[in-house]
Amino acid sequence: MDPLALALLPGIGPKRLLELLLEEDPLSALRARFPQALPHLEGALARAEAERRRAEALGVRILGLWEEAFPESLKALPQPPTHLYLKGSLESPAVALVGTRKASPWALGFARRLARALAEAGAYVVSGLARGIDREAHLGALEAGGRTLGVLGSALDRVYPPEHQSLAERVDLLSEFPFGTGAKAEFFPRRNRLIAGLAQAVIVVEAPLDSGALITARHALELGKEVLAVPGRPTDENSLGANRLIQDGAYPVLAPEDALSYLGLKGRPKDPGLPPEEQALYEALRKGEALPEDLAQALGLSVGEVLGLLARLELKGLARALPGGRYGAG
Repeated sequence: MDPLALALLPGIGPKRLLELLLEEDPLSALRARFPQALPHLEGALARAEAERRRAEALGVRILGLWEEAFPESLKALPQPPTHLYLKGSLESPAVALVGTRKASPWALGFARRLARALAEAGAYVVSGLARGIDREAHLGALEAGGRTLGVLGSALDRVYPPEHQSLAERVDLLSEFPFGTGAKAEFFPRRNRLIAGLAQAVIVVEAPLDSGALITARHALELGKEVLAVPGRPTDENSLGANRLIQDGAYPVLAPEDALSYLGLKGRPKDPGLPPEEQALYEALRKGEALPEDLAQALGLSVGEVLGLLARLELKGLARALPGGRYGAG
């Protein structure tokens, strides 16, 4: 009996699926114990074959709960998915970075810097490929040359939001939804439990009280994972959820180094080959994007000197020009 076809049958959840697969004859057990599923069997067999053909065409692996390759951390979920669709590979240590879709400018910049620092320290940055904080988390990890995973609330061939299609092509992807499944509001809490299950720790950057990021944090706590949060202004509704997490015991992250230290990750060491002025400028760029004028003021140099140093760092791949005349770390 095809395990994937069993998994696709209505009414056959993870517990029943594993019970059936332990039987010497799963088909006979299905007939005896779940006769209401039999009318759907032929359709499930056809769907399973179609899913495999589609997966092969897209370079996607289908991982069944019954297989060794299925992530152990997700098997521990109270309601694990019966199977997963994976494009790329899963890495460790994994750190989830989540937050609101309608993020403040400061939170977007902080999330990107934090993700960059985590990736530089060797972490696998996990997020939900959503607008706002999720997008910055993926981009920050990519900028550092690291790996990042987008966990979707839709099928892998129905990326949501659609404007993130090009970003999706640059990251690893994971979903529990069959091909052709579009995004629905009720799918995102299910997506969030996968993010929490995969991650060693969850960091909430900015989140109001009704944010899905808090669902992810709650799942993480239930699974015994570490939860960290970035504090915001007490009067800012967008930060009330993150602030409440800290009030309830989440570790506060005031700088990327706080998260690295708490999680036992080591940041990128200083490059002994850089002259002192280049090293100082590089460290300033790692703190965030800035205009040459601001960098000159911070370092006590002229704008001309900073522009010359920036050109040298760009040649070394340690700085990059950004829209609006700003510069960031390479």
